Amino acid sequence: MRPSILLLCCWLGWLPDIGSSLYPAQHGWLRRGKSGGCGFIDVGGGFARKRGSSSPEHDSEEAARKRMKFASSRRGRQEVTMSWNPLKLLRGGGRIFSSVFTKEGNEAKYSRRGRPQIGVDVDFNTAVLIALLSVVLFSFSLPLLWGQAATLSQSFWLSRIVFFRMLGLVYLVAFAVALFQNSGLLGSNGLLPVDLYLKRVRRMNDWPEQGCTWNMLNEYPTLLWLAKPDQVDRWMSGMAATGMCLSLAVMVVGGSNVLVQLLLWTMYHSINTVGQRWYSFGWESQLLETGFISIFMSPLLCWSALPPGCPTPWVCVWAMRWLTWRIMLGAGMIKIRGDSCWRDLTAMCYHYETQPVPNPFSYFLHFSPVWWHKFETMMNHIVELPLPFLILLPVTALVVFGGMVQILFQITLILSGNLSFLNWLTLIPPILCLNDNFLSFLFSAETISQVQMLNSQVVSWSPFTIAREGIYFALCALLVYLSAPVVQNILSKNQVMNTSFGSWKLLNTYGAFGSITREREEVVIEGTYADLDEEDEEKVEWKEYLFKVKPSETSRRPPWISPYHYRLDWLMWFLPFSDPRRNPWLYHLIGKFLDNDKNVLPLIRHNPFQDANPPKFVRASLYLYEYAPPGSDAAARGEWWIRKRIRTFVEPLCLEDLRPIYRQFGWKFPQSTSV
Repeated sequence: MRPSILLLCCWLGWLPDIGSSLYPAQHGWLRRGKSGGCGFIDVGGGFARKRGSSSPEHDSEEAARKRMKFASSRRGRQEVTMSWNPLKLLRGGGRIFSSVFTKEGNEAKYSRRGRPQIGVDVDFNTAVLIALLSVVLFSFSLPLLWGQAATLSQSFWLSRIVFFRMLGLVYLVAFAVALFQNSGLLGSNGLLPVDLYLKRVRRMNDWPEQGCTWNMLNEYPTLLWLAKPDQVDRWMSGMAATGMCLSLAVMVVGGSNVLVQLLLWTMYHSINTVGQRWYSFGWESQLLETGFISIFMSPLLCWSALPPGCPTPWVCVWAMRWLTWRIMLGAGMIKIRGDSCWRDLTAMCYHYETQPVPNPFSYFLHFSPVWWHKFETMMNHIVELPLPFLILLPVTALVVFGGMVQILFQITLILSGNLSFLNWLTLIPPILCLNDNFLSFLFSAETISQVQMLNSQVVSWSPFTIAREGIYFALCALLVYLSAPVVQNILSKNQVMNTSFGSWKLLNTYGAFGSITREREEVVIEGTYADLDEEDEEKVEWKEYLFKVKPSETSRRPPWISPYHYRLDWLMWFLPFSDPRRNPWLYHLIGKFLDNDKNVLPLIRHNPFQDANPPKFVRASLYLYEYAPPGSDAAARGEWWIRKRIRTFVEPLCLEDLRPIYRQFGWKFPQSTSV
């Protein structure tokens, strides 16, 4: 097998320099932010983009400067304007990043100022050769020739069982989140309705109003193109429910087949494509990449934990190690190049208090000594920067050690915060660093004996074997080819995190917490029955809406929800980082509160106006939250948080004030006062 891989590497090494034509339009639509950096403008904000065109029809001044007008009846009709600069399409090339930009909704925003220039720009061929080098190193750990029996230290039957059980768990959680939350987030009466999104995409790209074409699937891969507009909600719920059932079966069996894994990947991709802002985070594309590789890890039809004649493919073992290396190194480099607190080792002094959704352990970890926080930060750098290289080496002991370090690291992150299913998902790829000999303690003697029997079977060449190996080599070539822009990004001085280089999201770049906030600011939404035209805003009684997991009342202990994920609470954490007018869904949420909408209210924990008339006005206030220090008076009273109101984030609004924005975005205005 090793000579064949080397021949493949030699062939791929002579690929022409076609970097300038690779992914021509996949860097996204950019806009210039306040700091001078650039950011993706996504349909998540409510607007569709025309993809694959350098002169989209909505590049006109009229379409590029969209305005939302609404009034605050507290002080007359006060106009609030929301505008966008003209959009620009960046095309890829040998130097694929000429400026710093991030995808809107990611964990950090960067500018050139203050960032250390660490990195090097490499051309497309060099990036391909770096990916090929990892394949070559991996090939030395494989049996030399076909016909040689494998040992437990060379096989990954048991590793695949653990892999599929963990992947089944993550898929189960992801589809459960979709089933229970997408109605309020993406449904026809949700905050960012999918039916309007698809209609807007069709219009902006001059696509037919009905039916589906290959170009539509290629640009926006989703099965929802096949659904009628009034059936989109049922399709999304059906895919989520089906995905839950199949992923539960995969988790229980510890194995799968090509058809099941392909169906899981297709359904989640269909939901992710239309997920807009709610699905704009790195773990979504990471799940899709992991799920895509898992399609090739199992037999075509046989659904068994130990399918005869189908060992874990070598290309999938390499792909998972390569994915682990890219995830960890990308996360480490974005930290070193990003916030200064990562370089002065003080990041963990703030992280436990300011992370999106703390858990109970986060409170106690925050009050650790400063020297311990600096030690934690240093260990984070060691785990993410030098140690990932161990898993690419052809030395079994080093690979196992490197894989276990990454798994244990993810477990510590799970214990220290509610980061969705990100860390549960990230510990899956390094499982393929652990061979059957290492994992044998988890299984019965009967299972070990069965694995030894499977390893003793000599693989002979046959048309089926040749075809299967041909698919594996083709997959390897594809992944190496797609790795080029990712490697360029990791090495670049202007690294960007959590970005896909194609609509199919087969291979992506990752990173997390490149910037750490020093203070925790929370948006608190409140309603009132008072008539603000006659009363002072600060003297009336405001009742607070309580969310599922975000900090609210100071006496509530931080919850433990991982690996589950509340998408609305997560997006609420990002609101203080930008002007509220950049998040139209926030105004739609306020409108839902003003109407006591039954579709969205299940997304929150408590509605103070439930079973009563809706409020006349709703506002959003900005509060500063801090942990109550142990031994303080607040802690003695059972308080977990201390909070202080800073200012008004969104002026008080009544339902009539939101009529223009409802009309602009095509949202359904409450029937009681139709547009």
